[in-house]
Amino acid sequence: MNRTSHHFFPGAHTSVPPTYEMLKEEHEVAVLGAPQGSGPVMSTVVNIRSETVVPDHIVWSLFNTLFFNPCCLGFVAFAYSVKSRDRKMVGDVIGAQSYASTAKCLNIWALVLGLLVISAVTIAVIVIYATALAQI
Repeated sequence: MNRTSHHFFPGAHTSVPPTYEMLKEEHEVAVLGAPQGSGPVMSTVVNIRSETVVPDHIVWSLFNTLFFNPCCLGFVAFAYSVKSRDRKMVGDVIGAQSYASTAKCLNIWALVLGLLVISAVTIAVIVIYATALAQI
């Protein structure tokens, strides 16, 4: 059997002279020094809290409270928005998300019902006005 050795690093075990890059790396190690392993390694841990953005929908709730407030849904949505903001300030992200989700749902219902009431009243006024003009 003929066994031949194959070298994976060119220039390391052959008669080929080292390249400029290899000499430069050896020089950098000599100047900077090898890592010191004799002393204890000190490490610092920095805890960074991830800022989870929880929208509290307080502006939307205030708008619905002032303009679209059927069955006081806008006011209740505003109360949940304030609760969500309070939970966010305390650091309770799960509670803030829960209150914000409820406020969003109430805002959607307040807006939809408010638009339906306004459109129904508008249609009724137009029909009454048209019939009144037809009678004249």
